[in-house]
Amino acid sequence: MTQTPPLRVVAVSGTLSSPSKTDALVDAILDELAEILPIERHVIRVSELGPLFAGALTRDQLDERVERELRAIETADLLIAASPVYRASFTGLFKHLFDFVEQYALVDVPVLLAATGGSERHALILEHSMRPLFGFFQALTLPLGVYAHASDFTDRRITAPLLQERIRNAIARGLPLIRSSIAEKERIERSLREGAEADVGTGADSRPELDPAAPVRLFS
Repeated sequence: MTQTPPLRVVAVSGTLSSPSKTDALVDAILDELAEILPIERHVIRVSELGPLFAGALTRDQLDERVERELRAIETADLLIAASPVYRASFTGLFKHLFDFVEQYALVDVPVLLAATGGSERHALILEHSMRPLFGFFQALTLPLGVYAHASDFTDRRITAPLLQERIRNAIARGLPLIRSSIAEKERIERSLREGAEADVGTGADSRPELDPAAPVRLFS
């Protein structure tokens, strides 16, 4: 029996400081997800990466490390996008990083949205700022995001039971979409492999060459 490979989960933390509440929230989401599914986690911290791309205007100007991280985002099975609230929106460097992401690389990729802020009044950042951003990419934003405010933490550690419950609920509500996305992606890749093998067996090669690095559009 073939073992299912772990889910490639890439988390982007848009905080500009380290350690931070946003980093703690990202780690908590990843830990909860790992309790449910086999995952391969990769965290991109803008606080560390930012100086390498802050002044770049085009992708060909980027440092090699930034390019690697962009490819990690573009090939993720599941993306966790998190940012603190700055001036009623996500941080500028968080947005600038996604400015370099290929426009169609995240089509139908499940994205769990998360944010942190000083009070509950900033909670709508998830709906008013983050969901439209990933709507542009035609990503599959999960039904529930996770917002955390200052009183949910003690010394940058999550201590509020209600926040832990919100994390569990967001993952539980998103699981059917995550699993459906993975199954559909595997079905498409299997069909492409079988078609290629059939062409080799018959000597036919009438289909255009497919780029395996190109994004696959699901749920079309």
